[in-house]
Amino acid sequence: MTPPANRYFIVHKPFNMVSQFKSSHAVGLLGDLDFDFPEGTHAIGRLDNHSEGLLVLTTNKKVTRLLFLSEEPHKRTYLVQVNNVMSSENLERLRNGVDFKIKSGQPYTTAPCTVEVVSDPAEYCNMAPRLTAWEPYTWLLITITEGKYHQVRKMIAATRHKCKRLIRVSIEDLWLKDLGSGKVREMDEKNFFQQLKITDY
Repeated sequence: MTPPANRYFIVHKPFNMVSQFKSSHAVGLLGDLDFDFPEGTHAIGRLDNHSEGLLVLTTNKKVTRLLFLSEEPHKRTYLVQVNNVMSSENLERLRNGVDFKIKSGQPYTTAPCTVEVVSDPAEYCNMAPRLTAWEPYTWLLITITEGKYHQVRKMIAATRHKCKRLIRVSIEDLWLKDLGSGKVREMDEKNFFQQLKITDY
């Protein structure tokens, strides 16, 4: 019998939802979304419950290795709201690399990355309205190729700002665009891999 074809989805994960279907804690789950996912669907590259945005789901077990465990780094872009106005000096620090401790307690210096100040964050995704900070604050668009635990939040903390809202808006050429919070879009395999820049599938 021919196995069923793999299926591919992108989700705009809402705030206060974990990137899984089961949990021993009383939290929002992917199964709470208004979509009938097939058996074997799992998330690729998680977002913590306080983060929002682009989450990739699939029934294809090879995608994690191809996307996040390959030798070729893949770009991830985040909209980040930080308290107060970020100085040009701190913007340059983020771009050139900042220091923080990783899970093991070892010091780590981030690789150079792209950081832009954003005037209208709604240009980059269909944002759910949510009050997270009083003015003044700064919206940043940060693109990284690394994936250390809570990396973007730790980068912001290294500049003595607080990350007030974190939304992943893209992985490579796969963007949230107009997909609303809590919504799901299914993709065909060819476009899915092309936009994620995965060639070995």
